[in-house]
Amino acid sequence: MLTEQGVCDAFAASLRFPGYFGRNWDALVDCLDDLCGAVSNGVGVAGVIHGADALLAAPHFPLFVSVLCQGADRATSAVDLDGCPLERPAIEQFFVFEFASFDAERIAWRALHPDLTITMGEGCVVAALDPRVWR
Repeated sequence: MLTEQGVCDAFAASLRFPGYFGRNWDALVDCLDDLCGAVSNGVGVAGVIHGADALLAAPHFPLFVSVLCQGADRATSAVDLDGCPLERPAIEQFFVFEFASFDAERIAWRALHPDLTITMGEGCVVAALDPRVWR
């Protein structure tokens, strides 16, 4: 089972987060929002989380999924949280969890979080921010 600290460390290393990264969920959202710089060259990010089976059992799995959705939502926005235009390009962000054992119903159940909508498709589970909560 991976800890919050371990997840944050992995993201910091893989995506070259700045030294001031706070290694917590809020800081992860902020740094995902700021990925329009050197890492992505303004073209977007598609992140693959390998070995997601271990994360699925973690108590923070639903919150982690929400954090990724929040970061991606902010990165793809052309305005900040107050509605003011941003002085950086919006970039696309997607995160894919790779499971050795894919059980859509179990994954959907484990990803349940009050601010997410979870849908199951053909061979996939999709999580997104619930617009009734976030907009």
